[in-house]
Amino acid sequence: MTAYAPDDRVMVSPRYMAGAGDRLADAIGPLIHLFGWPPQHDATTGHVKIDSPDGSMFVDFDPVHPLGQWWTITHHEPYWAVQFSRQTPLEAVAAVTQALPQLLGDTRHAERIPITEMPLDQLAALNDWSVENGALTSPDWCCQFLHTPDADITWRAWHAFFEKQPLAAFTRDAPEALVRNFFAHLATPTAVERGFADVPLSTRYEHSNLITPVRGATINPHVDHALA
Repeated sequence: MTAYAPDDRVMVSPRYMAGAGDRLADAIGPLIHLFGWPPQHDATTGHVKIDSPDGSMFVDFDPVHPLGQWWTITHHEPYWAVQFSRQTPLEAVAAVTQALPQLLGDTRHAERIPITEMPLDQLAALNDWSVENGALTSPDWCCQFLHTPDADITWRAWHAFFEKQPLAAFTRDAPEALVRNFFAHLATPTAVERGFADVPLSTRYEHSNLITPVRGATINPHVDHALA
């Protein structure tokens, strides 16, 4: 029997075991409110579409997608796409979506929305992930970030408990800056806050030692919600 009620707030680490979370505004709010990207919202389904002002980039959030692909980001000329699943931590999603305006030359708020320049192998080493044969693997072997440079999908985040729903997929020509930002916010062991009911079942019942109560938790001063 679990010690937590469904509406209890808890801390979960590592992030790739925490599920998406409930702070959707962290991923789409800055695009709308700070950068003026016009949204379209279907209140009956929760479907949100956001277009860049120049019409070259699109962010699509579909919480009722039949395959669980909640997020799709596409760019035209050159074409590239990024997809995230329903289990991808919103902190990692937000690290990508918030960086999109800078890719289009809009540097407003760049000091508040950093894009990491640290190479992936150094990010992996910093977070105790191993690097071998194009695969970055978490310390517990539950998560991998796979590089296949000759394939249409050049980067794919795979999770042992969600084999049919990759956490992320980056197609060829997707900017390396987005890949770095995503991995930096996925691989960090820094805990994230969740409602207990939103934590994946595999973490709640098979890895309950990864969950701690918010009350009395010692939180690193650098741990906060993404820019909202």
